[in-house]
Amino acid sequence: MRRLSPRSRTERAPDPAAASLHATAVIDPRAELDAGVEVGPFAVVGSRVRIARGTRIGAHAVIEGPTQIGADNRIFPHAVLGGAPQDRRYGGEPTSLVVGARNEIREFVTLNRGTVHGNGTTVIGDGCILMSSSHVAHDCVLGDGVILASGVLLAGHVEVGDHAVFGGLAAVGQMLRVGESAMVAAGAMVERDVPPFHTVSGDRARLRALNLVGLERRGLEPDAIRGLEEAHRMIFRSGVPVQEAILAARERLGHVAEVARLLDFIAASKKGICSRGR
Repeated sequence: MRRLSPRSRTERAPDPAAASLHATAVIDPRAELDAGVEVGPFAVVGSRVRIARGTRIGAHAVIEGPTQIGADNRIFPHAVLGGAPQDRRYGGEPTSLVVGARNEIREFVTLNRGTVHGNGTTVIGDGCILMSSSHVAHDCVLGDGVILASGVLLAGHVEVGDHAVFGGLAAVGQMLRVGESAMVAAGAMVERDVPPFHTVSGDRARLRALNLVGLERRGLEPDAIRGLEEAHRMIFRSGVPVQEAILAARERLGHVAEVARLLDFIAASKKGICSRGR
């Protein structure tokens, strides 16, 4: 990699609305930066990196490829995106990181590329907020509107549904799933799947209740929330074996889309669901 001279920048991007590159930034000539991209002082953008319009990259941030970054992201100083996966089996294969649009990626966040033992790609959706020092390991898939507070750690192959929220210093073990609109409380240590629309907390994380605050903020209809409340009681508080409760809930409430997604998530769990706390 080399720092581009003013002339070479002009040759790569003759459009007057081209990327704005600080004189000290190091940009590989094979990187592709759309018009309107800003790269701050001492930032590094490697080869096989593609950055869409309007994304701003702060000082000392590092982006390695293969990585694709969508439009209008804000990447703060010292974040590292697209680094090699922290997996002993990784042998230098050209795996990738894909970041959607309108994300806020704060200081010292690390996003690793995928592995050939997983999807080959780590994926971040749209409109996420990844706060300082949070880590997303290889082959993770995050949906839209996910929030990771400072210090959250996601191990490899974790799947996170839309609008899930994680409190500070929470951690999720490898190959687990966190459902949509779930709330993982600060400091929680998650070793089983977290069902959609629910809150878990503690070490080891246990199921507490529906995430009613999150559901209301997301704008779910009252009928959907009432359906989820009834399904929660049937599955987690009735004392009926889970598989029987799922069948009963599906017959009674399966017409509610959110309940159907909850039931499908639980039925598909391979690692088991967080047990109910006292």
